Amino acid sequence: MYQMDKNNKVYLSGEIVTKAEFSHEVYGEGFYEMMVSVKRLSGQEDILPITISERLILDKDLKVGSSIFAIGQFRSYNKLVDGKSKLMLTVFIKELFEEDINKNPNTIVLSGYVCKEPIYRTTPFNREIADLLIAVNRSYNKSDYIPCIAWGRNARFVQNLSVGEKVFISGRIQSREYQKRTEDEVKKMTAYEVSISKILAADSVNSFDLESEFISFSYEQNFQ
Repeated sequence: MYQMDKNNKVYLSGEIVTKAEFSHEVYGEGFYEMMVSVKRLSGQEDILPITISERLILDKDLKVGSSIFAIGQFRSYNKLVDGKSKLMLTVFIKELFEEDINKNPNTIVLSGYVCKEPIYRTTPFNREIADLLIAVNRSYNKSDYIPCIAWGRNARFVQNLSVGEKVFISGRIQSREYQKRTEDEVKKMTAYEVSISKILAADSVNSFDLESEFISFSYEQNFQ
C-alpha cells in the first residue's frame, strides 16, 4: 500500500481519454503521460494530465475508455515552450487500484508556503476570487509550485496571506479553458489549478491533520 506523502496527497478516479505517450526516463525507468476525465457532481468534467511509471502499467490494459483509480501527487515542472520556460502540472501516479476506493472522485490535500503575493478580484457579478501560488516541499530537496483558486470567504482569507506563510489546503484539481491572444491568432489554452474548499494558516495546524483530513475529505460530497 502506498504511504501517504507528507505534504501532497491526491486521489483520482476517472476515465482515460488519450493514449499513453512516452514522456521521459529516470534511472532506466520509463514514464508515460495520458489524460483522464474526472466527473464532478454537477455533471461537468475536468480533463487532467497524469504521469505514470511503466512499472505500474506493465500488466494493466490501460487504454482509451478504461477506468482508472489512483493515488499520487500533484507536481510541477518547467518545460521550454516557444523559447520560454513554462510551468507544467501533472498528477504523478504512485499507486493504482482495481476499484474505486473513495466516494469523492477528485481529492487533494496540500501543505505549503505562499510564494507569490495573492491576487484578489471580483467578477462582473460580484463573485469574489483569489489566486494563490504555493510551494510544496518534496523529497530530495525539490519543490512543486501549485496554483490554487479560492472563492467567497476563502478568497477574502487568501487576500490577507503573506509571502512565506504556511497554509493547509483541501479541495479538488480542476481544468479551466481560456483564450490567449497574440498578434497573429487567438489560442485556446487549458489551465490546471486546485479549487480550494478549505484553507487554514499554520497557526491552525492543530485543527488540520493532513492524513486524517485526506481520508475524511475524500468522503465528503461537497463538490459542484
